[in-house]
Amino acid sequence: MRRIFFATVLIVALVAAFVAGSYAATKTYQFTGVVKSDDGGTFSVEKNAKETWTFEKDGSTKGTAKVGDKVTVEYKMVATRIESKPPTTTPAKKK
Repeated sequence: MRRIFFATVLIVALVAAFVAGSYAATKTYQFTGVVKSDDGGTFSVEKNAKETWTFEKDGSTKGTAKVGDKVTVEYKMVATRIESKPPTTTPAKKK
């Protein structure tokens, strides 16, 4: 009886961790602007004269973007590589 209880608790905990982890990966953000270029695989959206972002499209991308259209792009931030470097220390100044 105790084994079944602990197995059930373990399964519930694993499912909860999976759901919480997948929720973090599915958070989306939005960027709105005018499409400046579209070459099929990537497109650029200009928010203002100082801010232009380039987005990639894949098979799961919904919708189309034509040059000149005002669009709202929903995107996710996903890390593809992390490079770690040791912190640099600054020498103490003598007075």
